[in-house]
Amino acid sequence: MPTFATDLKLPNRRQGKVRDIYDMPDGRLLIVATDRISAFDVVMPTPIPGKGRLLTEISTFWFRFIEARKLSPTHLRSTSAADIPPGALGAESRADLEGRVTIGARCRVVPVECVVRGYLEGSGWKDYQQTGSVCGVRLPPGLRQCDRLPEPIFTPATKAPQGQHDENISFEEACERVGRGLMTTLRDRSIAIYAAASEYALARGIIIADTKFEFGLPEGSSDPMLIDEALTPDSSRFWPAADYQPGRAQKSFDKQFLREYLEELVAAGKWNKQAPGPELPDRIVQGTLARYTEARDRLTGPASTR
Repeated sequence: MPTFATDLKLPNRRQGKVRDIYDMPDGRLLIVATDRISAFDVVMPTPIPGKGRLLTEISTFWFRFIEARKLSPTHLRSTSAADIPPGALGAESRADLEGRVTIGARCRVVPVECVVRGYLEGSGWKDYQQTGSVCGVRLPPGLRQCDRLPEPIFTPATKAPQGQHDENISFEEACERVGRGLMTTLRDRSIAIYAAASEYALARGIIIADTKFEFGLPEGSSDPMLIDEALTPDSSRFWPAADYQPGRAQKSFDKQFLREYLEELVAAGKWNKQAPGPELPDRIVQGTLARYTEARDRLTGPASTR
């Protein structure tokens, strides 16, 4: 059965687009990845069965990858449902939650999304077509859709409340919001993580075109840690390397399949990118699940020639 929402007996429940977050008695956070999916900042009413477990598995893999290479501290403390306090379970059982749970360090969230782009697509491609730049970063003329950039670029965005749209901002604007020292650290860490992850993924047949990170400051510390999720199909564009061809949209192992379906509804006047989202047909549910599963299998498997 898909898990659309949870209702645990823990305080301060917050519901993001995908995750339900609770405070634990020991000062840590309990984060449950549900099967909700969002697009254009709207949560769809139809869940993707098993998606939450796939996201948790992929994020946990990357958190450990990042920590092992000393690229950044992360919030990850446990992924075991056995660590949920005994009195916290409501209608859910530990078996329902196993594979969906992340127990993380509590911290103050930095209110800037840290986006790294290695290829020109999405809002970056639209920005480049209009201005020749992406978030104030000047790029060479004549680039095509999905071209690889000369080097990865850091393009921060505002962290908007749920239901509102994040907005791309310049690095200078981000510095004004949270301070130059912190923003410089976040930029350097984000690019380092992206570079290491991209090399690893490419050996497994996946191009990480771009990705988004979130960071937080632990209590009593000024050293930011990576939080929320890491390099999942929800937060990244994953393309099959064997099919890569710049100058057009790419096949993908991410939410682009869903976005394209929704854009068809918008073009037909059947949706306006506002809540509530439309119910998703089974072919879109299964197609999305298949793409997320393929991403998991490739990323956590051995290197290949694909």
